[in-house]
Amino acid sequence: MISQPVQDVIADAGDGHRPRRAHPLTRMIAVRIAAGILLAWVVSVIIFVGTEVLPGNAAYAVLGRYSTPSALAAVSAQLGLNKPAYQRYLEWLGGVLHGDLGTSLTAHESVAAFMSGRLGNSLILAAVTMAIMIPLSVALGLAAGTKTGRAADHLISDPALAIIGIPDFVVGSLLAVFFGVVLHVLPPVSLVLPGTTPLSDPAILVLPTVTLVLVGYAYMVRLVRAGMSEAMTSDYVEWARLNGIPEGRIISKHALRNALAPTVQTTALTVQWLIGGIFVVETVFGYPGIGQGLVQAVQARDIPTVQSIGLIIAFIYIGINIVADIIVILLVPKLRTQA
Repeated sequence: MISQPVQDVIADAGDGHRPRRAHPLTRMIAVRIAAGILLAWVVSVIIFVGTEVLPGNAAYAVLGRYSTPSALAAVSAQLGLNKPAYQRYLEWLGGVLHGDLGTSLTAHESVAAFMSGRLGNSLILAAVTMAIMIPLSVALGLAAGTKTGRAADHLISDPALAIIGIPDFVVGSLLAVFFGVVLHVLPPVSLVLPGTTPLSDPAILVLPTVTLVLVGYAYMVRLVRAGMSEAMTSDYVEWARLNGIPEGRIISKHALRNALAPTVQTTALTVQWLIGGIFVVETVFGYPGIGQGLVQAVQARDIPTVQSIGLIIAFIYIGINIVADIIVILLVPKLRTQA
């Protein structure tokens, strides 16, 4: 009979020849990142094809009323428009991978330089909005979910239900007219002077931020409330009540943790919505951000700028989804065994 120490040695020797499997969480992260890279490549193809079918001609957009057949041919050759589509795609993708986003056809500078200021303005607006909207929506949504059907629930949920059906551009326009035109207390147009940032004049951020917070809150608070309400009616909460556990402890120790997972997913969806909402709000208030830049680039058929902004937005969406998936799995232990 083999002694236990010898069995341990044999087991260790066997393990030395057996490849170690990666931790489930590590495998999950690797799979999510690989899927994100694949999705980013697919999106790059879609963006390129989408800009190819835009009406008009980039060479004509550059020349304007000075376009002649010979001039159009010369500019088309200069821009590489006479090359096959697949070759132009590979050259564009290679440039992106090396950090070269091309040259803006309208700003006559690199797309990276053109976007740097606008992207910074959009990030400031998004950061201020999320710093207000996410804590407010989560706190009120959780409070409404613990008081389902009561006065506090109606006080929180009913305004959100009323606002959720109003488009963001309507909310923004009403705020601009009321506070900017009627009361004259806030600027109805959010202009940023050259060489400055929106933080130099915080007043121009108020109306765009309030618009995004109102619409985002209306959407997010309903979803957070639903997640908390479901947790409060679950079997484990009922069991805890039957065992005489105080309600405050039930909420903090049992219901809240299980409600946080859908809350993270809700937050990710809201942040993704915020990207699209920023585009609309920037256009309504004339705010010089990346959304307004994209609208102007599409109108001018500035293909390099449209492609670059579209790709950056796709990267942001994909990154948000990956981070949200990882956080949810960290919050819900049983999901780690399925990773």
